[in-house]
Amino acid sequence: MLENKKILIAGAGISGRGAARLLGRAGYGAAIYDGKEDLDTEAIKADLPEGMDISFELGEFRDELADTYDLLIMSPGIAIDNPAPRAFFEKNKPVWGEIELASAFCKGRIAAITGTNGKTTTTALTGSIFEAYYDSVFVVGNIGIPFTSVALDTREDSVIAAEISSFQLETTVDFHPAVSAVLNVTPDHLDRHKTMEVYADTKLSIAKKQTGEEVILLNYDDPITRAMAGKTPARPVMFSRLADLPEGILLKEEGDRQIFVIRQNGEEIPVCGTDEIRLLGSHNHENILAAIGIAWYMGVPAGIIRRAVMDFKAVEHRIEYVDTVNGVDYYNDSKGTNPDAAIKGIQAMEKPTILLGGGYDKKSTYDEWIEAFDGKVKCLILMGATAEAIGQTAIRHGFDQIIYADSLEEAMEAARKQAEPGDAVLLSPACASWGMFKNYEVRGQVFKDIVRSYKSEE
Repeated sequence: MLENKKILIAGAGISGRGAARLLGRAGYGAAIYDGKEDLDTEAIKADLPEGMDISFELGEFRDELADTYDLLIMSPGIAIDNPAPRAFFEKNKPVWGEIELASAFCKGRIAAITGTNGKTTTTALTGSIFEAYYDSVFVVGNIGIPFTSVALDTREDSVIAAEISSFQLETTVDFHPAVSAVLNVTPDHLDRHKTMEVYADTKLSIAKKQTGEEVILLNYDDPITRAMAGKTPARPVMFSRLADLPEGILLKEEGDRQIFVIRQNGEEIPVCGTDEIRLLGSHNHENILAAIGIAWYMGVPAGIIRRAVMDFKAVEHRIEYVDTVNGVDYYNDSKGTNPDAAIKGIQAMEKPTILLGGGYDKKSTYDEWIEAFDGKVKCLILMGATAEAIGQTAIRHGFDQIIYADSLEEAMEAARKQAEPGDAVLLSPACASWGMFKNYEVRGQVFKDIVRSYKSEE
């Protein structure tokens, strides 16, 4: 496959080293390019398979490297208009990302999941369903386990649930999932993708190598994903929380209950009711519908799906109940890294809420988020680079119960003073964590640690 190819890996971070390890395990050599001239190359070599043929190109990128090397493998953190990929594109040489590289070595069937929101929960749930039925299951991708770290461990009978970001999809070439899903498309990462049209097209590219016999699950309730049905080579199957679809995966009203059902070829197959699941919030009904559809079209029987869905608990950092302290419930929704995700967090709250928001500026707008407060939010505590912009938006919408904080710790102290028994405190920032924390997981963990320190004082 890569015989006699000279391979250059852009970036010596986690993704780049993961790519190098896969290549080394597979018997290939590579060079690593990094802008840091003082990079500790010996430490990197020690992290790679023993005996791997590895070299380094350090300092400012030189266009002639695109003449020297046949293939560029790059991290999803590197934009495709950066000098390295641009030089390779100009020479008509392939540029692969982590997903493309891993899938080239993967032997099993892939269920690939993308969307602005809900990817992690849907992927984790899909993986749980797979694990209840299949012997060899891998849950990978943007969910935290690099696909490259397990690709060589897959077998012909393996199934893989893969969370795929738009950044990763920019560098797919022959990536070919057996089943794919686009959960939703709302404004996010426009600092990188520039327009919603480009962002949506990038999401839809998850299915570009699928055939008409292979399924793509699309959210009927999202007008952007619904329109994708006419633009994809795959067979579109809709899922819907709101519409009574004649065929697809949907929520059906049955007396005073709602039932998840599969409709196919005139047959209706019940799965379970919303009163039988553990996930909080109507947005999770969409995630469950998608996971049911993915598992069904990957060959899992309805009875297995039912039990796995009923047993599944919330993903960490996504509207995660932490504890109750002095009568106040604390919820960690650190994964609410854009306004649409944060709206889901507010909608899931059933008590008066003190809301913690703000963070890195991804050029989002916050009007719809503020409008979604709908009388639930008692106080908005803001931090980070977007604090002022969010505060001004809130005031324009008539909401002025705002407190500004310089850190999460300060914000939590303010929330503690504002909260009364029967209230909820929700960390749902509507922004990325960069600039304050390494990632949303660290932000969420700090939040939980603070709550637990309050609990110890109770």
